[in-house]
Amino acid sequence: SRRTFLRSSLQGGGWLLSLQLLPGGGLLAAEVDANDIWQSNLFVAISPDGQVRITCHRSEMGQQIRTAVAQIVCEELEADWSRVVVEQALGDPAYGDQNTDGSRSVRRNLTRLRQAGASARLLLRQAAAQQWEVPLEEVEAVGHRLAHTASDRSADYGELVAAAARLPLPEAEQLTLKPRSEWRLIGHAVASIDLDPVLAGTAIYGHDVRVPDMQVAVIARPPVLYGRIKSLDDSAALKVPGVSKVIRLPDLEAPAAFKPLGGVAVIASSTWAALRGRQALQIEWTHGDNASYASKAYREQLLASVREAGEVTREAGDAAAALESAEQRISAEYTAPHLAQAPMETPAATARVSKDGAEIWACTQTPQSTRNVVAQTLGLQPEQVKVHVTLLGGGFGRKSKPDFSAEAAWLGREVGKPVKVIWSREDDLRNGYLHSVSAQRLEAGLDADGQVTAWLHRTAFPPIPSTFDPSADKPSDGELRLGFNDTPFDIPNLRLERGSAKAHVRIGWLRSVAN
Repeated sequence: SRRTFLRSSLQGGGWLLSLQLLPGGGLLAAEVDANDIWQSNLFVAISPDGQVRITCHRSEMGQQIRTAVAQIVCEELEADWSRVVVEQALGDPAYGDQNTDGSRSVRRNLTRLRQAGASARLLLRQAAAQQWEVPLEEVEAVGHRLAHTASDRSADYGELVAAAARLPLPEAEQLTLKPRSEWRLIGHAVASIDLDPVLAGTAIYGHDVRVPDMQVAVIARPPVLYGRIKSLDDSAALKVPGVSKVIRLPDLEAPAAFKPLGGVAVIASSTWAALRGRQALQIEWTHGDNASYASKAYREQLLASVREAGEVTREAGDAAAALESAEQRISAEYTAPHLAQAPMETPAATARVSKDGAEIWACTQTPQSTRNVVAQTLGLQPEQVKVHVTLLGGGFGRKSKPDFSAEAAWLGREVGKPVKVIWSREDDLRNGYLHSVSAQRLEAGLDADGQVTAWLHRTAFPPIPSTFDPSADKPSDGELRLGFNDTPFDIPNLRLERGSAKAHVRIGWLRSVAN
C-alpha cells in the first residue's frame, strides 16, 4: 500500500502533520520543510493553544469544499469545530491534483483525508499514554481533548502537540477509522468556514485583490479568434484621467490553448478609468479566416454533416439492415448553440512580476496550470511562480482556463508594477471559451411490439481538443464517453458515428461534466 504518512515536524511550537495526495489515490511519504509549510501537500497544524489549521488544496467556488475538507479531517481528528481554521494552498504539484472540476474533490479525497485526521488522533493518544504512563487503549480522544477516565486525567490537544510531534508516524494499517454511525461532522450540517467573511464583505475574490502600487488593466481583444490589429489610434484614450499607458499585446498564434488573445490593454489607476480609456480607443481589425463565421450558417453545416455517414465510433449488429426491415422508423434532428459559462464573478487576476519571478492572485480552478502557463508566458521556471487562489464567484469550467492570469503576468512585466486584469461581462461573453455548438441526428427502428431493434446516432461538433490543435475537427473519444459511446441501451443493432466540424472559437469545458 502507498498509504503512508509524512513525518510530523515542529514549527513555532506547533505540530504539523502532512500527507501527499497522489493522482492514483494513495499517500506518499515526503520531507516537510520546517521553514516552508506550503511545500507539503494537504496538512494539519495544531498550535499550542489548540487551534487546528487545515490547508485546502481545492478551489472554493461556492460548493463549500473548504468546509468539506475540514469536516472530513476533523471528523477523524475529533476536533472542536469552533477551533478550526482553513487556509488555502498555493498552486504546487506537491499537492497532487488541484484541478477543481468534475464534482470529484470529496469523492477522490475522502479516505485519504479521513486517514490524515485519524493519524493525528492516534499520535495524540500515543503522546498522552506515554506521558501519563497508561495503556493506549485506555486513552480516548473526544471533543478536542485526550482523556483517561480511570485516573481522571485529561488534556487539551494543544498541550500534547510537542510530544506527539516526536513520535514515529503510524502505518496506515494501524489506523482505525470511525464507523459511519459515529460521524458527527461528515454528513451533518455545520457552519460554513467562509460564511462570516462572505456576509461581512471581507472575503477576497479575484476582483477584490489589492496590492501596493497596483494598476488596473482592461483589454480590447479581437472580435474573432486570431483577429489582428490593422490600425490603432490611442490618443483619446491616453487623455482619459487616470490612464497611464496603452499597450499592444502580441498577436495570438495557433494553437490558442491558454494564451492571451492579443489586442490592446489600457492601464489605469482605477477600473473606471481603464474602461473609459478602452471606450476611447480607435481600432481597426482584420478578422482572418473567422471573419465569416455566422451561427445560423454554421448550424446548417453541422446538420449537413450528420445527414451523411460519418466515422463509426461504436457498432453492434447491422443497424442499416435493421432500419430497412423495421415495422416503424423514427428520425429526429437536434441542435444546441454555443453556451458561455458566465460565472457571476468574471475572470480576474493580479500579477506582480520581478527579476526573481512572479506572484499571481487569481480566481482559478487550476492553480498548477496557472503556474505553468504564467511561467511559460514569462520564460520562467514553474518554481519561480507563486499562485495564490482567491475565492471564486462561480467557475463552471471557465476558470479552469488560466488565459486571464497569463494576460496579467505579461502586462505586469511590461508595466513594471503589479497589474490586475479584469474581464467585464461583455468580455466574458464575447471572448471566453464556449461550450460547443452541436448537431445530432438519430434514427430508430421498432418492431411490431414497439421494441427498439435498431439505433443510428450521428453527432458533429467542434471538439475541445481544437483549442490545443486547430486541425482537430471531430469529437474526441473523451467527449464521446460522456453520453454517446457509453450509451447503456441494450439494442441489438447499434451504430454510432461522428462527423467533422471546424472550430471558429475557443471551445472549453462547461459544467456539468459527466453528470
